[in-house]
Amino acid sequence: MNDVAVIEVGREAFFLIIIIGGPIMMIGLAVGLVIALFQTLTSIQEMTLTFVPKILAIFAAILIFLPFMINEMVDFGRLMFDRIIALG
Repeated sequence: MNDVAVIEVGREAFFLIIIIGGPIMMIGLAVGLVIALFQTLTSIQEMTLTFVPKILAIFAAILIFLPFMINEMVDFGRLMFDRIIALG
């Protein structure tokens, strides 16, 4: 395996991380922004108000996107196994 192949595998793994984690992080960001806006408009500065809705939204997003994430990881694993077989 040469340097170009190693860099290609690293790039694909990094891109997979972005694809898998992106939707969940965006939902967490959107919920946090809505809560921050609500806190600013109502002058409520309760610390627990930010954590509970974010945790629930991220948990729901994980449940919704779990089949997609598993499919992406299985496809990447198959690609890696095919490359390992091609080497040997």
